[in-house]
Amino acid sequence: MQGTVDDFSYGAVTPLVAFLMACLGGALGLRCTTRSLLVSQSRRPAWLALGSAAIGSGIWTMHFVAMMGFTVAETPVHFDKPLTYASLAIAIIMVGVGIFIVGYRGATGTALFTGGTITGLGIASMHYLGMAGIRLDGRLEYNTVAVAVSVVIAVVAATTALWAAGQVRGFLWSVGASLVMGLAVTGMHYTGMAALTVHVHGSATAVGGSPPAALLAPMLIGPLTFLLLAGVVVMVDPLMIAGRPARPPQERKPGVPAGAFVPHPRRHPVVPAGPPRIRQGAGQGHHSSRTPQNR
Repeated sequence: MQGTVDDFSYGAVTPLVAFLMACLGGALGLRCTTRSLLVSQSRRPAWLALGSAAIGSGIWTMHFVAMMGFTVAETPVHFDKPLTYASLAIAIIMVGVGIFIVGYRGATGTALFTGGTITGLGIASMHYLGMAGIRLDGRLEYNTVAVAVSVVIAVVAATTALWAAGQVRGFLWSVGASLVMGLAVTGMHYTGMAALTVHVHGSATAVGGSPPAALLAPMLIGPLTFLLLAGVVVMVDPLMIAGRPARPPQERKPGVPAGAFVPHPRRHPVVPAGPPRIRQGAGQGHHSSRTPQNR
């Protein structure tokens, strides 16, 4: 028997909150990626890691906030905790691989395509691994075409967002990119949900796992708290708002003033001054060095 699936059991509340979570994680993650391009090589991994965790936590929180509105009329819905948290890990790891590629290779050409593809596949993997953690009295089936469309949306959204982060054009530019990414990631989620069909068994067998409400507390206390802390780190850094690198300090060495003018070396060496020499003109005879005697 085919189950009656409802993705909006709380109305527009869950899609709206899910969209805001995706935008928050995207804004922080993309801004950290932009910041990594403005610092030295030694500090770059920390910013890229923070950006990866922010985007991964944001899309994971978005997914499970949206799943709070998911119900099947004929059977209760539960979630498997290990798979649920494994989806968070896979999101952070795969998004991190894509972000590190762009952070070190630049947001152009092959690096952008590779990083965007891996990041998009990480978003899609998080979604479908999280869906694999659903426990109900039935089985889940997916429409292959709709699943492929959802993966393409995730890859295009991730590539576009990473390209925008690599432009380093200021805070508003990254905000616009995060809004696009949030809309695309949320659209990818509901496209994947539209591909889902639930076939209910109709038996009285109890289902394992935890109900959605039991996941609400750790979902909000964990990743959401991390997003707030990451937001504090972003906002206290002035370069995150300016969106441009600080003026590089001039090199200072002992005994050499900063910015000193260094003249170009002369082409011909300078001969040190010696005792004056008497030039012998044309037609002049030889002069003796002896003093003439008095006659």
